[in-house]
Amino acid sequence: MAVCSAYTTQSLNSTCSISTPAKTHLGFHQKQVVFYRRSSKRGGSGSGSGSSSGPCVITCSAGDSQTVVIGLAADSGCGKSTFMRRLTSVFGGAAEPPKGGNPDSNTLISDMTTVICLDDYHSLDRTGRKEKGVTALDPRANDFDLMYEQVKAIKSGVAVDKPIYNHVTGLLDPPELIKPPKILVIEGLHPMFDERVRDLLDFSIYLDISNEVKFAWKIQRDMAERGHSLESIKASIEARKPDFDAYIDPQKKYADAVIEVLPTQLIPDDNEGKVLRVRLIMKEGVKHFSPVYLFDEGSTISWIPCGRKLTCSYPGIKFHYGPDTYFGNEVSILEMDGQFDRLDELIYVESHLSNISTKFYGEVTQQMLKHADFPGSNNGTGLFQTIVGLKIRDLYEQITSSKTAAPLEATKA
Repeated sequence: MAVCSAYTTQSLNSTCSISTPAKTHLGFHQKQVVFYRRSSKRGGSGSGSGSSSGPCVITCSAGDSQTVVIGLAADSGCGKSTFMRRLTSVFGGAAEPPKGGNPDSNTLISDMTTVICLDDYHSLDRTGRKEKGVTALDPRANDFDLMYEQVKAIKSGVAVDKPIYNHVTGLLDPPELIKPPKILVIEGLHPMFDERVRDLLDFSIYLDISNEVKFAWKIQRDMAERGHSLESIKASIEARKPDFDAYIDPQKKYADAVIEVLPTQLIPDDNEGKVLRVRLIMKEGVKHFSPVYLFDEGSTISWIPCGRKLTCSYPGIKFHYGPDTYFGNEVSILEMDGQFDRLDELIYVESHLSNISTKFYGEVTQQMLKHADFPGSNNGTGLFQTIVGLKIRDLYEQITSSKTAAPLEATKA
């Protein structure tokens, strides 16, 4: 069902005209606009007995309701893909590439969500970046005008022809049609870099992986799986660092929630990155979002849950919760250091958390067990990604409920 708005105006002639959907130079499909004149006749004789009102303009958008837009920012190799799989699982249905489309598409579509990778808005292909001496992190290698116009169009219920950046070939492939979903997730390096795009977001998340953990992860992946040398890994990290510090990292100050991954404090001088300390930083005062808390909202609490109800091998598990400030904003921070031995026992921890937006008792534990093979499922990264996914579901339901209630209230007024 289309969503239509009607307006009357005296300035249009009585000719009926219909603008058929057409692509613009920005790659999206225009809304349909219909003009017509309403008329009414009164009973009686005489040539002056008829009267008519002014023309009426009807504009129709493509969807049942406005798309909710979520932004996820992180550097390459920091867990965006895993987070997306956890998030789409909360809403149901497997996230898959568009059927019959480009096999190298970066887009993932499920029953309710569409995830688009912002690498698709690279304005330079791999060769072009090399020629100009810029990285993909550099704003000069990205088309923020097109990104803004297309995200804005999708949010308004209008389909777009989105470009595709091919990570296999490094080339810019022909575009693909993206129809407005119920939830659009834009993930990549720059979802909060451009103020115009940032203002379109209904909720934003930043995955903040510390340099020590990022280095440990890349060593584990690139040395063990790809045969890279330690020296080449260090060189790769150092080459990206200036642009990361300049353009990617500053976005976290705008995020509504930050998942910060740090080295453990439970093992002195640990440099393996296998045991992690993870902090969920939640901004206060965000519409449709209530921060999670442990035991007592607003208090400062340290909790070691190991004992009869939670199995903990060395070095154990420690939680911390309390209020704080983050880039001048009031926040609540929930922290977990350590890892779970048995995921089925997570229910004990879940029972002491509030505002987690579950539909039933044990839903967090169920989601974690469902994806036990995902990276981070035994520590705070998986736990907090799952909780944020549930919070986004709740935020979506609140937004859609408020939009449904608004027309009903208007009819009563």
